[in-house]
Amino acid sequence: MMNKKQLLALLVGLSLPVYSSALFAKGNQDTINEARNIVKQYAQSLKHELKSALKEKGTVLAIESCHLKAPDVTDDISHSSGWVVRRTSLKVRSLEDAPDKWENAVLQQFERMNKKGIDFDKMEFSDVVIKKDGSRAFRYMKAIPTQKVCLRCHGSNIKSKVASQLDSLYPFDRAVGFKVNDLRGAFSLSKPLK
Repeated sequence: MMNKKQLLALLVGLSLPVYSSALFAKGNQDTINEARNIVKQYAQSLKHELKSALKEKGTVLAIESCHLKAPDVTDDISHSSGWVVRRTSLKVRSLEDAPDKWENAVLQQFERMNKKGIDFDKMEFSDVVIKKDGSRAFRYMKAIPTQKVCLRCHGSNIKSKVASQLDSLYPFDRAVGFKVNDLRGAFSLSKPLK
């Protein structure tokens, strides 16, 4: 988790009225734990789909499988959990996954943490935000590291057939050029509060 100085810098950068995550967390650790469990389930489901597709079809066809199945996995997790669940990044593959202002600020903080060598296990952030309509939402993000397997589609030396498949499915793709242990992106969860 972020220290007080990092949290203050993040909140100021957001320019949104928010409650301190530390104050919220004191009485709502269960909500944070719920978000962590959803991220774990989501990550495992996506990883299973990717590994199966890579094993059965190879990288080129796995991209299409990922393109078609990842949104279904996301929708299933969102529906079953009651949370809005998604992935985002500073370098997105699809414009639909572009970060909003809050997510962008958290991703920027994660990027600074990564450059300082802070472990990815410690890169998470939660807060309660007040939306423009006055409603409150609990928001949570957990960093996603770039692993070796990610480089097949997100690295610098992508095979031409893979690059061609990516170009055809993701015409606005910016999610390339990563190295192992770069910040690939983050899981982003949101839940309305009463």
